Amino acid sequence: MIGKGTVYLVGAGPGDAGLMTLRGAELLARADVVVYDALVNKDLLGMAPAGAELIYAGKRSSNHAIPQTELNQLLVDRARAGKCVVRLKGGDPYVFGRGGEEASELAAAKVPFEVVPGVTSSIAGPSYAGIPITHRKHCSSFTIVTGHEDPDKEEVDVHWDEIAKAPGTKVIMMGVTRIGVIAQNLIANGMSPDTPVAMIRWATTGRQQTIQGTLATIADVVQKSDFKPPAVTVIGDVVELRDTLNWFEKRSLFGQRIVVTRTREQASQLAHALQERGAETLEIPTIRLEPPTERKILIDALLGLNSYDWLVFTSPNGVTAFFGAFFKAFEDLRDVGGVRIAAVGPATAAKLRELHLKVDVVPDEFVASRIAEAISEFESVENLRMLIARAEVANRDLTKQLEEMGAIVDDVACYQTVPETEDRNGAVARLNESGADWITFTSGSTVEHFHARMNLSELLKAHPGLKLASIGPETSKALAALGLKPAIEASPHSIDGLVKALEEYSANRPVA
Repeated sequence: MIGKGTVYLVGAGPGDAGLMTLRGAELLARADVVVYDALVNKDLLGMAPAGAELIYAGKRSSNHAIPQTELNQLLVDRARAGKCVVRLKGGDPYVFGRGGEEASELAAAKVPFEVVPGVTSSIAGPSYAGIPITHRKHCSSFTIVTGHEDPDKEEVDVHWDEIAKAPGTKVIMMGVTRIGVIAQNLIANGMSPDTPVAMIRWATTGRQQTIQGTLATIADVVQKSDFKPPAVTVIGDVVELRDTLNWFEKRSLFGQRIVVTRTREQASQLAHALQERGAETLEIPTIRLEPPTERKILIDALLGLNSYDWLVFTSPNGVTAFFGAFFKAFEDLRDVGGVRIAAVGPATAAKLRELHLKVDVVPDEFVASRIAEAISEFESVENLRMLIARAEVANRDLTKQLEEMGAIVDDVACYQTVPETEDRNGAVARLNESGADWITFTSGSTVEHFHARMNLSELLKAHPGLKLASIGPETSKALAALGLKPAIEASPHSIDGLVKALEEYSANRPVA
């Protein structure tokens, strides 16, 4: 049972947000306080309620955001204040995560706690690099050991002579800076210098990097490739299976960092599609939706809904906002009447079908002439009354085109887009610091608001390798107004079309 005044030690998994457990996600969704570590995927913070207190407690080398004793007390204090506290820890709380220490402190303070295991990087990291840590033809056991012990301990717990003699695969956590010494110890205690070694950095994420060598050569490989922590080291014959089992790093967008600029509610659809193809995504929603300035116009349109022959929706946002207002005025979907419905693009049509509404016309292209043409092919629009439900600030070309064809058109704002300035997942800071490969835009308003927030021209100058991807002509027009041109424009003009265009560009780019 989820209770107030309880601390939940939750394993966030190795980096891929999809590896978070269902129990962990459930607790995050109800948390009052989230205390998270440096290796936690920041996208997971989006699962927490908007009003949750987010506290960074990262530990990197000797740099601790909050000393452990203070952190323990913080957990106790928040729980005693009646808060539901999620202590979000990379990997598994009890696998080199100091979760045992924190649980002991909570038990001593008589604070209720629960431990939610997580997928540990000691297993997931090798898996995403194409290395099974056990294999019937190679080994039937494995040993997990830390390469970075507590420097304050008087005795050393890792006995490399025993590790060297143990059968099976060796997995070393946090040993990048000491890999040369570790390898020498293993060789000195009987392991062959030719034993295969792999090291996986930022495992299970789109920036995963894997290097290979042997016990004799791995320290030199680390130095030459400027390989940095955090990483998992795998030692044993199973490393040789990587050549045939390397599934993750062969995905179509692996190694690409792609910025998603849709609203927070919509970003997950595109981000998920990109992550499925191996990309690292930075979700930077630049707009959020709010009710229109003049609500009375929308209310009047709803009250006169039966007088319209057509409802025209130009985006999924329009569908969501319109029917959000509709169900506040009516209890029954049948009150929409016998109106015919046009939807621009498959995503808008899919949103309408979620409401079990039949869509009569679905032009793929978001071009005024094509939309008007598609409706007129269905029937003559002369003297027909049409309601276009969309954003408060929108291109009026479609309205003009339909009116020129004889239709009576009401262009009704059912929502407005306003700037989103929050950066809960730290994506803005990461983009400014280290850039990206792509910024994707799915509407003209995302272009305008992103530029207002970050200045696209200056960002492109700071990161010359950064490219722009547009979902269609209207979005490209917004970029052109800034003197910018997208490297790709999706066709069809949909999320699937945008992802496909990115894949095709990636497949054809020259190998460095």
